[in-house]
Amino acid sequence: MLGRLFKSSARPESPQTLSEPWREIPWGRKERDLQVVRDYEPHNEELEQLRILLHGPTGSGKSSFINSVDTLLQGRMTCQALEDAVSQETFTKEYRTFKIQKDGPDTLYPFVFTDIMGLEKETNRGVDVQDLKLAMKGHIKDGYIFNPVSAISEDDNCYNKAPTLKDRVHVLVCVIPAPSVNIQSAATVAKMREVRLAARDLGIPQLAVLTKIDEACPAVKADIRNVYMSKYLKKQMELFSDSLGIPVKCIFPVKNYHSEIDPDDDTDTLILSALKHMINFGEDFVNRR
Repeated sequence: MLGRLFKSSARPESPQTLSEPWREIPWGRKERDLQVVRDYEPHNEELEQLRILLHGPTGSGKSSFINSVDTLLQGRMTCQALEDAVSQETFTKEYRTFKIQKDGPDTLYPFVFTDIMGLEKETNRGVDVQDLKLAMKGHIKDGYIFNPVSAISEDDNCYNKAPTLKDRVHVLVCVIPAPSVNIQSAATVAKMREVRLAARDLGIPQLAVLTKIDEACPAVKADIRNVYMSKYLKKQMELFSDSLGIPVKCIFPVKNYHSEIDPDDDTDTLILSALKHMINFGEDFVNRR
């Protein structure tokens, strides 16, 4: 009888979900968090925009994440960064920076996303790790076409010989698909680890975005608010942390827009959570320079 009277109101655990979320997320407060992003301005006078560089395996959703952030901030579906739903090879070939419109054509958000070719396990496939290291230092200009066989040379027209703070990367984001965290090849993980260590040596803050969470977990596909109750996603985040060294507190699961024709508040909430931390980490970095 006493057991019935004092029975917990917590949701009983299912095979896929925990009884309580292991990380809190402010569902239903999108506009509040969106205003924080809208109000952000860099405090460093040398800088007009934070530069956020996305890297990761081919097909991880880097371009899709850029479009999802743009969709969130525009309040409508957008497609600045070209995506491909068919090819198993990297679709992005060019070093390109994406700016996001704010209140009109002449005003922009004070942060940009740089998209690059994906990493691949083969030696002469995908982006050259040396190119990534040079990009972080600000040596690569927009428009550079990646060559998987060799890194950019100092004689290239797209090589920036005298980068300033605005050219450098201020936040490095590793993008990884949730379903394939534990099946990435040792060669690909080694490349990502090499990039991480290079960013560490430059003092660049690092985060990770875990994409395709709806494909990875049926409970999340049924209700995205189950994201931090999913046993599988929690395990995948921990596995990724163990393999690459990025702390779990710096890993953010998101669902990119791919089949929807209108934005969704809960999907936006997860993207906002990741974006806010990117801005905070980048702001801290540039203010230490």
